[in-house]
Amino acid sequence: MAANKGRSNAMGIGLMVVAFGMLGASFAAIPLYKVFCEVTGYGGTPKTVLAAAPGATGHFIEVRFNANVNPGLPWRFAPVQPREKAPLGGENVAFYTATNLAKTPVTGIAIYNVSPSKVGKYFHKTACFCFNQQTLGPGEEMQFPLSYWVDPKIATDPSTADVHTITLSYTFFRTLADAAKSGALAKAGPHIGENPDLPFKVIHKAAAKD
Repeated sequence: MAANKGRSNAMGIGLMVVAFGMLGASFAAIPLYKVFCEVTGYGGTPKTVLAAAPGATGHFIEVRFNANVNPGLPWRFAPVQPREKAPLGGENVAFYTATNLAKTPVTGIAIYNVSPSKVGKYFHKTACFCFNQQTLGPGEEMQFPLSYWVDPKIATDPSTADVHTITLSYTFFRTLADAAKSGALAKAGPHIGENPDLPFKVIHKAAAKD
């Protein structure tokens, strides 16, 4: 009887070890998944490359720029230009502008994606402000540059040949550390969730401005 109880306890401990191991592996896989998306363009994530644009082909595609701000971040954020005709294969530069509406410094961080998602592998960013913490002082305005190029293969791929417009969207969130420091974290209460694609937590409930 004691032997059976000992075996049951051992099995229970073993199952707990396996469960925690799987949980740890899933968290370890999060940054790898993000890197995978950036390299492959999976899920509408633009590819991040170091290679220079191959050169304009004489063909163009419309790129629209979209800007969003999570309610927990007291910023105004918008593209300098809402759209542009981008030459396929040519290097392009666009700008976004953010303004801190609070009376104290606020730190934000941006994520991005393109739509339709099937063009992600053909949209290449060579410089970007995403995933970097940005701190703006009270009332400060800052301009963020973006350089990119669109692979000419987008026009010959049967699955994307019908795409004439690409929408690039950025969303700024308040960083967890900044929200905790300002007290916005406490105000958000139970409406704090963790997004597995981000290296920080996201405040889902609008917090009072500083």
